[in-house]
Amino acid sequence: MIRVAMTGVYVDDVPRAHAFYTDVLGFETRTNVDVGGGAPFVTVGAAGGRQDVELLLEPGGGPIAEPYRRALYEAGIPAVVFSVDDLRAEYDRLRALEVGFPQPPGRQGPVLAAILDDTVGNLIQLMEAEAPAG
Repeated sequence: MIRVAMTGVYVDDVPRAHAFYTDVLGFETRTNVDVGGGAPFVTVGAAGGRQDVELLLEPGGGPIAEPYRRALYEAGIPAVVFSVDDLRAEYDRLRALEVGFPQPPGRQGPVLAAILDDTVGNLIQLMEAEAPAG
């Protein structure tokens, strides 16, 4: 069986992204090493030691990553989507921490979703799936 182990998001400042994703969003550091020449390799994952998909905070400069990241942002397209158990509670918690939300919580088909600005060049969608009928 093939499983997703890691995915990445381009960021314009890895240390600042690491602080935002851990201190504000609540992820925990999984990997934080220098891979040579001062190049960081930083991954985060869900708190509590759960073995799930890791998010690589990928340096986003350069001729390919920067235009890609900027185009997504300008088009209002989230770079990644995170699920939450209670979107309205997360929204209130993050707003109290002064996180910007270009799109507040709203219904999108079977999910409740909101889009936040991660302060390092990306829009991130938070979604709460509708409970199955039954």
